[in-house]
Parts: sequence; structure tokens; C-alpha cells
Amino acid sequence: MTAAAKTEADLDAIAAAAQAGLDGGAPIAAFSSHLAGFDLDQAYRVTAALRRRRVAQGARPVGRKIGFTNRTIWAEYGVYAPIWGDLYDTTVHDLAGLDRYPLGRLAEPKLEPEIAVGLARAPAPDMDEAALLDCVAWLAHGFEIVQSPFPGWRFQAPDTVACGGMHAALLLGPRHRLQPGEHARWLAALPRFTCSLACNGEIVAHGSGADVLDGPLAALKHLVALLARDPVNPPLAAGEIVTTGTLTRAVAVMPGETWRTTLDGLPLDGIAVRF
Repeated sequence: MTAAAKTEADLDAIAAAAQAGLDGGAPIAAFSSHLAGFDLDQAYRVTAALRRRRVAQGARPVGRKIGFTNRTIWAEYGVYAPIWGDLYDTTVHDLAGLDRYPLGRLAEPKLEPEIAVGLARAPAPDMDEAALLDCVAWLAHGFEIVQSPFPGWRFQAPDTVACGGMHAALLLGPRHRLQPGEHARWLAALPRFTCSLACNGEIVAHGSGADVLDGPLAALKHLVALLARDPVNPPLAAGEIVTTGTLTRAVAVMPGETWRTTLDGLPLDGIAVRF
């Protein structure tokens, strides 16, 4: 295809190519490099096609990942607004009891420390952050593993959307269930806490809640508004997991490494993973 993709068959072909690249196939060229006019509207139609393919193969959607909420990495990747992709029961794992996570055939994997929320109720686009927090059943600290079937992590925003936000896995730490009377504490802490990320005991990156689009709840609000304008993908629903974006720069990972975070100013413990 050398022109803009217009038909459902075109979009499904892009979804098939994205799936093959994400599932360990050969590297692929960025779609925007050879599909004239391939834009975000078309890319989110590919998102729907990719989800249909995953579901047909037995995966169950369980939530969304928000990508590129951290403004400090926008220039590095040439993506200047948040995007989202699906999470599946096959890609979300608890860190508890996980001895190590196999990188396997992931394409140029990177790690991102994040804050994730579990929704008790469906949020609405007109909600402020306090109302959004009322929709949250639990919060957790986790690592998202992302990958790029596009060599060298070179792509444009529609390419990353078409590849499901580059999601490979979400490794979740303990879930902290919100208790009555805690909301004010969380509303104050989420934009202000800090995170340090270390590899094999050496700190390699720092970040904060404010780096994630001014705070994880601000990132959630952005996603809710984005989905409200989306004609082909569903809004968030009760029971979904939403991971809100990397607190630090994304870091390349390799087998044999141990990665660990330290959080300051948030009632969640740091987490660790071995590859």
C-alpha cells in the first residue's frame, strides 16, 4: 500500500503487520513512512482492528495503557501528545511470585515505572480529578514493558497507536485499595511524589508524578476525554485497569538485569523485577 489506508481491509492489513511485529516477527517499517496520509484517526481504527484480532485468538481486554504522558520524553521520540493502547489478560501480571520476567523475543524492550489504577465505576468526561478518584477502587505501582517493532524506536505518533501503544506487558505491584477518608491524601500526593529508578543497584533515572501530564489523575482525565471523541473504540468501563504513563524516561532492558524503584511521598512501596 502506497496511498492512505481507507478500507477496513486496509486497516486490518496494518493491524496484521503490527501484530506480527509485536509478536516476535521481523522488524517492520513505520506505517507513516509509506502510507500517505496515515493519521491518528486511521491509527485508532487500526487499534480496534488489532483488538478484534487479539480477542479472536483468545485474549481478553482488561484495560488501557496511556503512553507519552511524560512531557520530558516528547522530544526524544518526536511524539508530542498522549496516546493509548489496550491491555489484555495475557499481558498483565502481578509481580508477587514472579521470579523473573522473560524478555523472550520482544523487540528492543524498554521499561517504564508507572502508576496504575483499577476502576470501580466508569468515569465521565466532565469529571474533575476528585470525581475521577471517586471512580477508582485501587492504585498500584508497576512496570510497563514496551517494545518497538520499528528499528531504533523511530516512528510517528500514528505508528505507535497502530501498534497498540507499543505495549508488551504490565507488571503490577501490590494493589492499594482506597479507604474512606484517604482521598484528600492521594489527591495531594499524586502530583508531587518522586520516583527513582535503579539498575543493578545504580540509580539511572528520576521522575515525579507531575511529569505525567501534571499527575496520574490528569492523565486519566485526558484519556477519558480522548475516548469520548472516539467513534470506534469503547469508553472506559468499571473493572478496567489504566496505567497512566512513565514517571521517568523509558530505559532499555536486557536479560540478567534487576530493576528497582524507590517512591518518596506516596503511600506505595517501590517495586523490583529481574529479567
